[in-house]
Amino acid sequence: MRYISDIPNDFFKISLYTWNGKYIVKIEAGLYEQTYKISELDFVGTEEDIRAAFANEVFLQTIAARFQQMHADFQVVIDP
Repeated sequence: MRYISDIPNDFFKISLYTWNGKYIVKIEAGLYEQTYKISELDFVGTEEDIRAAFANEVFLQTIAARFQQMHADFQVVIDP
């Protein structure tokens, strides 16, 4: 996996990679992470377009909600 760059964000660490014909966007928040794989063949655009897409405020709100759900799920496992 080849690191390309970070996507600036105040709340999450967002990293962009390429690997095996795919762009990989990894979003981290504390103990949790979400990974999105985008085929280089299916994506019409540039690396800058990917950065812009993952900086979209509506999408970032969805990611934040998913992290909150992940945390709630984890709490059930460690504190039944």
